[in-house]
This record gives sequence, structure tokens and C-alpha cells, in this order.
Amino acid sequence: MRSKLEILIVEDDEIACRELIDEIDKNPEDFFLIDYTNNSLKAFDLVMETQPDAVILDLELHRGGGSGLDFLKKVQEAALDHPPYILITTNNISAITHKTARGLGADFILTKTQEGYSAKDAFNLLKATKSVILSRKSDKKPFISNENSAQTEKRVLKLINEELLRIGINPKCVGFKYLSDAIALTIKGPIQHICNVIGKKYKKTESSVERAMQNAINRTWNVSDINELLKLYTARIGSDKGTPTVTEFIFYYANKVQNSL
Repeated sequence: MRSKLEILIVEDDEIACRELIDEIDKNPEDFFLIDYTNNSLKAFDLVMETQPDAVILDLELHRGGGSGLDFLKKVQEAALDHPPYILITTNNISAITHKTARGLGADFILTKTQEGYSAKDAFNLLKATKSVILSRKSDKKPFISNENSAQTEKRVLKLINEELLRIGINPKCVGFKYLSDAIALTIKGPIQHICNVIGKKYKKTESSVERAMQNAINRTWNVSDINELLKLYTARIGSDKGTPTVTEFIFYYANKVQNSL
């Protein structure tokens, strides 16, 4: 079973949203941020595309668009086989509104007006229910047949990026994007001269692309705890330098992600 909850945040208050994201950053072993938005329609599209385990939902989306109730209604009407766990955080204390939200599928409601409330409360609750949430979705199957090619590609890239982040490759380094694209292309089928293909896309030389990717890999192997790293990267390393070559790395993760689809 997976150990992380994949989270979508739907919140229109920038400070509140930042606080929620900060809590995810503080608990990388428990949570992974899929995306965040302040618009109920976009939130629904993200649920259909990314299938999050849980949604932290604000009912009032005045600065974005729609409302939390609009979102709940659309999710309910979609009749998903495995709807996300929906945790509402709201300033609204109306019993009628809360009852309506529960009737539309909300799993839990936290009121921001309660004494001592903080973003941490939401994640303490999710952490306490994590095993139950993951177990009820453990048989989740990707609904490829209902995806268009753009949705499938976005979902594959999300899985790839999560794998790269898990082993500590910095998303700010140039090699991160090159590796992500190369793995995604390889999943579709082996490509000769992959660095040349990536180079043409970004208008870079083949050698500079390969160097950036190898530097990203080398940096990770140099700074990470090797024992933890080898629990995540289980392939044999053929290089005498003790780090995977670009080709080894790309094919390993292309195979790993493809097997998880």
C-alpha cells in the first residue's frame, strides 16, 4: 500500500493556502501535494484528471470562482468509483450549510472560527485517518479509457515527477525537467538518441542535455543517504562511479512508472 496521501487543496485565501502547503512541506513522508486552486470548476477537473486521495476544501471561494458546494455537487454527480476523502475547512458556521455539505459527500468539517484552529489541525486529522483513506482506495484502477491523451500525459508526468522528488532530485535544476521528459517519452517506446530529442525541444545541444541530466543524478547520489536512496532505486548500477548512467536511470523509471499505471 502507498504511504502518502495525495492532496488537492481548494482554497481562495492566499495566506490560508500557503499555510496548508507549508504543512505538506513539513510532512513529506505522509503527504504529497498534487495541486491547488481557488476555483471549483478547475478543482473538479483536477479530481477527474489526478484522482487525489483527499481534498481540503474551502466552502467560500469568493476570490476564485464557484463555491465548495458547487464542487461537492459535481463530484457527487460524477458518481466516481473511488471519490476522494473531502475535508472541509470553512468560516461558515451555519448548521444548514454543514448538513448540506455532508449530504453532498463531505467527510469531515473543520470550522476555522473554533478556538486555536490552524492548518495543522487539518493534517492531524488526515494523518489519523490516512490508513483508512488509502485502504479504501487501494484497489483504485486508473480509468484510462475515459481519459483523453492530454489527461493521460499529465497523469504520467505527475507520477514521474513524484518519483524524482522522492529520491531528492531538485525540481529547480535544469536536469529535472529533462529527465522527466525523457522518462515520459521512453514510456511510449524506446527512442534512440533521447538527449538529442530533448535538446531539439529546448533548443539545447545534445551534450548539454546529457550533462545536465547526469549532474542531477550525480548530485542526488552525492548528497542523499545512500541506504535510503537504494531502497527507492533498486536497479543494479553498472557504472564504476557508483551512480546510474543517464540511460540506466531513464529506463529504470520508465519501467517503474509504466508498471504503476
